[in-house]
This record gives sequence, structure tokens and C-alpha cells, in this order.
Amino acid sequence: MSTRQEGVAPPTAVAEGDADGALRELAGAVESILLVAGGPVPVEKLAEALGAHRVAVAQAVRYLQQRTHVTGLLIQAVAGGYQLGTRPEHAEAVRQFLQNQHSDSLTRGALETLAIIAYRQPATRGDVEQIRGVRSDWHIERLLEHQLIREMGRRATVGRPMLFGTTELFLRYFGLNDLAELPPMGTRGVQTLLDAAR
Repeated sequence: MSTRQEGVAPPTAVAEGDADGALRELAGAVESILLVAGGPVPVEKLAEALGAHRVAVAQAVRYLQQRTHVTGLLIQAVAGGYQLGTRPEHAEAVRQFLQNQHSDSLTRGALETLAIIAYRQPATRGDVEQIRGVRSDWHIERLLEHQLIREMGRRATVGRPMLFGTTELFLRYFGLNDLAELPPMGTRGVQTLLDAAR
């Protein structure tokens, strides 16, 4: 006669259910970190933050990649880490939204400053002002506030001026996959970039 109780799942099924739940919970934590990180996060950093093994984190990433297949997001492998991004098929909608969001608050001078940093990066405030011929402190501060540029360290020269470069948000703003898609450098290239922001 069987001693198994009715309605009680066998131990293997319970274990699998627990494992699935743990994987979903870990995946949710990974997704949250990638959302706020704003850039690629190495597996080691994810594992350290979550107190999890690298293999478990990699499984969580795979789980997310399968799940986001039916959403507007995707998990990208970038620069030795992972980051949360938007699907290429939605690039135009994202670009339009970002342009509408920033167009009223970015002046022509700020857009010129942004274009110079995009082409010369890493670039200092002095580099920008030498090209524009006017002070650009206010424009650089506005671009930092809008997260279109970021600080990239300091140049190893007298005064150690801050270096600036563009962000992933900059790429989305102009509908670019990467910096290699920037129009050719020169007056026309900068103008093309400025025209794209209108």
C-alpha cells in the first residue's frame, strides 16, 4: 500500500518549483540593477552585489533574455558585461520621444557643444571653447544634467582638466547604434548632427 499523501507533490517537483522561484527572483534583481546602472555591468559585479554565484547570474540573464523576447526591452552583452536596452525596432519611437523631451530645453549652443564633444571625445571644456570661440560652462552643465554627456576622468596635463564623452542616452537621442554611425567629421557632419536634433 502506498504511503504517499494525496495532493502532495513529490520532492523533486517541489525542488524544481523552488529553483524556478529562486531563478525568477534573482532575474528580477538583475533586471533592477541593469535598469539603474545606465551602462554595462560585468557578471562579477552583478554576482557580488547579489551575493550569488556567477553561474546563477548567467542563468538569470538567459532567463531575462528569453522573457524580454516578447517585450520592448532586451538584455545586451556589451563591453564584457550586460545592460538593459530597447529593441531596435522601437528605435525611432524612442528617438522621437527623447528629442521631444529635450528639444525645448537644449539651446543651439548646447547642441553645438554636444556635437563637438561627440566628435572630439574625450574632450575638455577648453577643447570645446577653442572650437566654439565662447565660454561653454553653462552648456556643459546642462548636457550633464540631461545625461547626454558624462565625465570620463582627467587629462594628464597642467591643471588636469575634466574630460567629457557622450552617453548611451546620446546614442538613443540621435538614433545611433554606436559612435561609428556619426556623420563624417567636419562642418557638414556637425550640421547633420544638429539637424537630426530638430
